[in-house]
Amino acid sequence: MKANLSSAVPVHGDSAAEADAAGQLGTLGIAALMIAHCAGMVDLVALPVWVGTLIGAYGLDPQQAGLLATLFLSGAVASSLFFSPRLNRLPARTMAAIGFGIAALAFLGVVSAGGYPAMAVLHTVAGLAVGCALSFTHGTIGRSRKPHRLFAIAGLALGLFAIAFLGATPGLIAAHGGPTLFRVFAGVMGVAAIACAFAFPSLRAERNTAVAEEPRFERAVWFGMLGVGCMALTQAMLFSFVQRIGLDRGFGLPAVTATLIALGFVNLFPAPVAGLLETRIAGSRVVQAGPVAQAVLAVIITQSLAFAPYALATSVFAAVMIFTHTFAFGMLARIDRTGRAVAATPAMLMTGAAIGPVLGGTLVKQSGYGSLGIAAVLVTIAAVLCFSRLERRPTLSGAQA
Repeated sequence: MKANLSSAVPVHGDSAAEADAAGQLGTLGIAALMIAHCAGMVDLVALPVWVGTLIGAYGLDPQQAGLLATLFLSGAVASSLFFSPRLNRLPARTMAAIGFGIAALAFLGVVSAGGYPAMAVLHTVAGLAVGCALSFTHGTIGRSRKPHRLFAIAGLALGLFAIAFLGATPGLIAAHGGPTLFRVFAGVMGVAAIACAFAFPSLRAERNTAVAEEPRFERAVWFGMLGVGCMALTQAMLFSFVQRIGLDRGFGLPAVTATLIALGFVNLFPAPVAGLLETRIAGSRVVQAGPVAQAVLAVIITQSLAFAPYALATSVFAAVMIFTHTFAFGMLARIDRTGRAVAATPAMLMTGAAIGPVLGGTLVKQSGYGSLGIAAVLVTIAAVLCFSRLERRPTLSGAQA
């Protein structure tokens, strides 16, 4: 069974007819997109375990561990910036499958890597490959008739994936050693490559002057993208170290692992709730309130010496990002119906996320965990200012995706 998008790519306007022209997605096509989204967004789920494993199992300091995650994310950003403008010119199925396949091989290479330089190169290669695959995944979602709702379903899938990953991986690493993490990553990428090869919705652009004349982004798009990047920076900066914060404050591995599992269960809800509330809450209000809530939680996580506040704030921390980004994705997809803006989602998220681990590691190394909360507040101010520019487009509030 083959799921296809229409061969015509809408490049002007945002009428219902053009939304319909973006095509129908079959069941297998949607499933492939969900798997690809989970694999491509693995950093959003895995950063605490990723950085924690590099520190605890490989003996790296916070700055070195953060740098490896940053190299992966930087590669994804560079790749997304290159491929997202070419969304409607390249075969999406082929690019997604190849991207995840290369990422699987790169992570397998990390398992047997002989030292830090080799690990750094392989992290970068994996990031480049994932950024390519994820750009075509999000671009395809953005060109669907209901991008907000489809992205909400993708968020629910990511929440289910998070439960499985955070519930199983820390125990496997404890039992079998640090390289197990990268075997798991390779397996996730391999499954995504197979799913994309057999079921990814085909996205074929008409090679005519319409594609060549795709309009420039509106200014609101650029500010919206920057706002998402700011939230991703705070997310990565804090989330990379929540495991180490809990362990270093003596909460114990079982308690911290339970908190991360609770986080996975909580993450089941924000995306579907955001889908249900699409026409009931003004998106411009959501994207401005989200960064503020994120900063408050960041301060609680970094300042609390008691387990209960730490656990509560940590368990809902990622949910704020998922809920807010679902609205931001839908808003950006409606502004730019060509899909190119949301195809750059990896660049939006991972520009901030790439800076986050190494910035967080540097701050922790120099000033302790408390400095992460202060930095989060400063980044939040920038995010709110950026998202406020989307409020100037009143037609977005409550609009149908």
